[in-house]
Amino acid sequence: MIKYYLDFEKPIEELELKIEEMKRLSDGKDVNLSGEIKKLEKKIKDLRTEIYSQLTPWQKTLLARHPDRPYTLDYIGLMTDQFIELHGDRRFADDKAVVGGLATLKSGVPAVIIGHQKGRGTKERIRRNFGQPHPEGYRKAMRLMELAEKFKRPIITFIDTPGAYPGIGAEERGQGEAIASNLMRMSRLRVPIISVVIGEGGSGGALALSVADRLYMLEHAVYSVISPEGCAAILWKKGLDLGPEDFARASEALKMTAQDLYRFKIIDEIILEPSGGAHRSPEESAASISEKIAEALEELKAKTPGKLIEDRYRRLKKIGSFTEEAVAAAD
Repeated sequence: MIKYYLDFEKPIEELELKIEEMKRLSDGKDVNLSGEIKKLEKKIKDLRTEIYSQLTPWQKTLLARHPDRPYTLDYIGLMTDQFIELHGDRRFADDKAVVGGLATLKSGVPAVIIGHQKGRGTKERIRRNFGQPHPEGYRKAMRLMELAEKFKRPIITFIDTPGAYPGIGAEERGQGEAIASNLMRMSRLRVPIISVVIGEGGSGGALALSVADRLYMLEHAVYSVISPEGCAAILWKKGLDLGPEDFARASEALKMTAQDLYRFKIIDEIILEPSGGAHRSPEESAASISEKIAEALEELKAKTPGKLIEDRYRRLKKIGSFTEEAVAAAD
C-alpha cells in the first residue's frame, strides 16, 4: 500500500483499502475472495489509467512532489553496481542537498552521478534543507564534474529541487555566482552530460545541474523558472488569500509539464513512468531511465570533445528561437 495519497487519488485509495481488507478476511481462513479481489484490481487499473491520463499541470506538480517518489539516492541504488559518495566543496562545507560521487552503472560503464536530494521524514528533510542547495552544493557539484572530465567519465545529473536556497547566508556566500559558474563551466566540459528531471525542477537551482547534451524528463515531472505558488504570489498579490485555484491557474500559464516542454523543444525526450507514477514501481522507473541513459551514452561516445561542446552550444542556442513572421504577428 502507498502511504500517502493525493486528493485526486482518493478513489484509488478507497478501492485499495477494500482489497487490503478482503485479503485480511481471507488470510488463513476458508474464505476465497480471489475473484472479487481480481475484479477490484482490474477496476483500479482502469481507474488509474483514466485519472493519470487527464492530470492538470497543478496535479502533475503535486505528483512531482509526492513524498513517496524516488529521489536521487534511490535511483543510484537501483541503477548502479557501485557508488562512492564524495563530500564537500573544499571551500566552506558539505551541502547535504546535493549528493554525488563515482559510480559504476549496471551496464559496466563508469560515470559520475550528481543530483538533488530532498530527504524522507522530517529530520532528514531538515538535514538536506528540503532539497534546496546552498552555494557550496553547486561548488561541490562542479568539483565532481571537473573530476569526471579529468578521468574522462560521463556525467549524469538528477534534477529534483524546488530551487536554490534563498537565505541570507546563501546570498552572502555567492549563490548567484555559484549557479552562474556552473552554467558557464558545464557548457565547456569535454565529456558527455546527461540530465534527467525526476521530480521538481525549480528555477536556477535546477538549471545549475542541467546544462547537458541530453535533457530528459520523467512523464510526471515539472520544470519551470518559478514555482506555481511563487508565480501566483507575484502576479496576483493576494497574500494569504492565495489558494489551490490560483496555483492551478499559474501552473497552466507556466507550461511546466514534460509534455509542454517537449512540445517547445526544451527537453529531448519524455521517459514514461509506471502507471500511477514513479513511486508505484521505483524499479520499473529506474529501468526506464537506465535504458534512456544507455542509448544516449552510446550515441554521444562517438563524438569528439570538441564536437560535444559545439553541439551542446547549438542545442542551447535553439531554445527560445523565433521567426520574423512570429514577431510581426505579435506586433
